[in-house]
Amino acid sequence: MTDADALDAHQDDFSQDYSNDAATFGDRIVVARQAMGLSESQLSRRLGIKVQTLRNWENDRAEPRANKLQMLAGMLNVSIIWLMSGEGPGVPEIKTGPSADEITDLLDEVRELRSLQTDLANRTKRLERRMLALVR
Repeated sequence: MTDADALDAHQDDFSQDYSNDAATFGDRIVVARQAMGLSESQLSRRLGIKVQTLRNWENDRAEPRANKLQMLAGMLNVSIIWLMSGEGPGVPEIKTGPSADEITDLLDEVRELRSLQTDLANRTKRLERRMLALVR
């Protein structure tokens, strides 16, 4: 694992501790980037900047110029106002995945449908044979 991968993994854990009340500009970039499913390298490439520049923004060591701020907000699908102040439309709430019980229920239903489908195919086959026997 490279240092960049380790940093990405550390920042992925960050979103669980995120609080909009105490969030900084950099915090909001990290949360919005993660919500879009982008790594630091992917976002920096899209913005045409170095990964280190993005890290400096995310760690509140620097801020982007106006043109990059506008691009950043657009790529992260958030408002510039939210990025700068935390007010207004920002990142939608992160949805949690289905529970193990929900997945088990769905799999049981799929198995039941497959069984019914097999039964119907066999029944159709028998009916076709009876029809052919009547026609001959």
